Amino acid sequence: MSNTAPQKIGFIGLGIMGAPMAGHLLDAGHTLFVNTHGPVPEPFTSRATVCANAAEVTKQADVIFIMVPDTPDVEKVLFGENGVAAALTKGKTVVDCSSIDPIATKGFAQRIEALGCGYVDAPVSGGEVGAKAASLTIMCGGDEGVFGRVRPLLEKMGKNVTLVGGAGDGQVCKVANQIIVALNIAAVGEALVFASKAGADPAKVRQALMGGFASSRILEVHGERMIKRTFAPGFRIALHQKDLNLAMQSARSLGVALPQTAGAAQLMNACAALGHGQADHSALVRALEALAQHPVAPDAASA
Repeated sequence: MSNTAPQKIGFIGLGIMGAPMAGHLLDAGHTLFVNTHGPVPEPFTSRATVCANAAEVTKQADVIFIMVPDTPDVEKVLFGENGVAAALTKGKTVVDCSSIDPIATKGFAQRIEALGCGYVDAPVSGGEVGAKAASLTIMCGGDEGVFGRVRPLLEKMGKNVTLVGGAGDGQVCKVANQIIVALNIAAVGEALVFASKAGADPAKVRQALMGGFASSRILEVHGERMIKRTFAPGFRIALHQKDLNLAMQSARSLGVALPQTAGAAQLMNACAALGHGQADHSALVRALEALAQHPVAPDAASA
């Protein structure tokens, strides 16, 4: 089968990220078999085959993508009742795009490979915007040959697709990504809270910083969200909490200290406690604002 030939593809998890990712595969001419928790969105009800469970997806597809929230969810999809493993036959491939525990991922890969199938962990970064634009960064772990077979499919969903190493290394890379993103959001939040409380216009401070060494994608996108108070989720606080918990758990098992990550994790926890768990992770600034008793800018309702 050529890299461009239509394939039978399974996609499990059609949420904020999964739906646009699967949509790109559909638009590329592939035949999709889908299953998700909750209502199946368009265009899948009319252009894909909706399956009752993960096993049904697996019976009909040659490559099965998974995009669900957390480690227990992936384990249930793979090995639970009517799960993927129950219906796998030799030669099929599982690609997990969820962001989960790297150590658990290694075990999942071993169990799937023991069935004569391929396994690639392929967590993504770029949020809902990147998923819709097919511009995701996709960090992969697995056998090089298996990766080579699924890479053309991944390239329909992302622009930067990299094989980092063996099974679990994609998840390690994603945890590292989430550490960097969280610390940058915290740094931008602290800078804008400081500038605003000192009496400067935070929008103009951000504009000035964008032309210097402090410039970053986080300052550009999330700094603007903090100023304009646009916290509708692209990537939720609750999910970033989960990722930082993975970082701290992995660090403990490795004997590595992550002091700055621990601080960012506590800010995420504070945001969730303040009722902002479903807001965009740029809303981490709200925890800093609560500590300073000063908002970067007024919310629209009180402006």
